[in-house]
Amino acid sequence: MKEAIRQAKKAWKIEEVPIGCVIVYQGKIIGRGYNRRTTDKNPLAHAEISAIKKASKVMGDWRLEECTLYVTLEPCQMCSGAIVQARIPRVVVGCMNPKAGCAGSILNLLQVEAFNHQAELTTGVLEEECSQMMKSFFKELRKKQKMKKKEQESANMPEENP
Repeated sequence: MKEAIRQAKKAWKIEEVPIGCVIVYQGKIIGRGYNRRTTDKNPLAHAEISAIKKASKVMGDWRLEECTLYVTLEPCQMCSGAIVQARIPRVVVGCMNPKAGCAGSILNLLQVEAFNHQAELTTGVLEEECSQMMKSFFKELRKKQKMKKKEQESANMPEENP
């Protein structure tokens, strides 16, 4: 999870929501990713998708059946679907996402019995660090947005005539 957090910090450096992911096979990291949705102008550029693509390339197969995926924030519906499609058997989550999480918060797409694959789920690993990173990022973002709004308002104010 510490490496996933390092990946999330890369996202933060480019002003992306700090989400990071790594995929491990036999104790070795074979895929890394971080959120680049705004930077790449691509709604698919999530940390998990990037890590799955890289891991699949390393493995030479789309099936990642003996891997573990570590992610700092609970996966969304798209990423949960990709995890199921990649046959990843174990998922470790830092903090949950009550607004968009699909590994237990809103839905649990990782453990739908009707699907031909389910993933074992572990949550709360380095939860405080992952959660605090998200809170700090959004606090900083709101502060920047507030300052930008004030700058725009002052630029649009008519000058006073003495």
